Amino acid sequence: MNTTLKKYLKIILPILLGVFLIGYSLSKVPLTELIDYFKNANYFYIGLGMFFGLLSHLSRSYRWLFQFEPMGYKVKFGNSFMAVFSAYLINYTIPRAGEVARASIITTYEGVPFEKCLGTIVAERVADVIMLLLIIGITLVLQFDFIMSFFVERFNPKSLLVYLIIAIGLVAVFIYYIKKSTSGFGLKIKNFIRGLAEGALSIFKMKKKWAFLSHTVFIWVMYVLMFYTTSFSVEALNGVTIGAILIGFISATFSIAATNGGIGSYPIAIYAAFSIFAIPEAPSIAFGWIIWTSQTLLIILFGGLSLVYLPIFNRNKPVIEKNS
Repeated sequence: MNTTLKKYLKIILPILLGVFLIGYSLSKVPLTELIDYFKNANYFYIGLGMFFGLLSHLSRSYRWLFQFEPMGYKVKFGNSFMAVFSAYLINYTIPRAGEVARASIITTYEGVPFEKCLGTIVAERVADVIMLLLIIGITLVLQFDFIMSFFVERFNPKSLLVYLIIAIGLVAVFIYYIKKSTSGFGLKIKNFIRGLAEGALSIFKMKKKWAFLSHTVFIWVMYVLMFYTTSFSVEALNGVTIGAILIGFISATFSIAATNGGIGSYPIAIYAAFSIFAIPEAPSIAFGWIIWTSQTLLIILFGGLSLVYLPIFNRNKPVIEKNS
């Protein structure tokens, strides 16, 4: 497959998947019923969820400044904030293009070399992956009995044990293959894991590492609170357990990578997670669309304003070419 075709497929496939999932969600909950859920939603909790979302983005923008200081750059918070929101908005058009745009903005207006900007974003992603894994770990501990009973009810315990042994065996074989492999795929995985480890260790070498880690925890607490408080906007979901919220949050977080900004995939991911807890599909999908819409509006508003205001904010500063 040639490079051009690969590039176009990376853009087109997530869009097609998003369109398909929108159609799928509307086949589960008719548009008229979905509109009724929006009309009857408690907008106080939606607003509160948007507020927590905004706090997480503010914290992310401020956390980024700590990564520039050891390199000798003093980046303005305003530019960091607008670069972050611009990136979120651009990611709705072309997947991962936002990260490149975010680095380019700081290079253009703050003079930080592009590759260094991109390096800070990669290190930041490592911290976020670790936090997500931590949330998954906490959820598994809190919901261990429920998860075990869920699988035991659907599978014969002996079969479950066999599947578990097979899964452990496959993981062991995979690890051995990656460790010994000299092929392109094996090396990619090896380099990814090595980069993840290096990125994680680089965080502890920072001058303000504890401030960075505190902001990282705060960002993800705000994400969970955003998800949790918005669930109160749908009356049918009042009383949903914290276990369902955490599993729904994890599922929804992974769905963002499937399509541009999680369009179509976000509500379906929540519906799939909530169905484990026998929560009806209509309020689950409606909640997914409500939280996705509210957070998307926040990004469109601040992202759009950022793209317009960036050159005005930096009008007295000479623009620095990326390749200079």
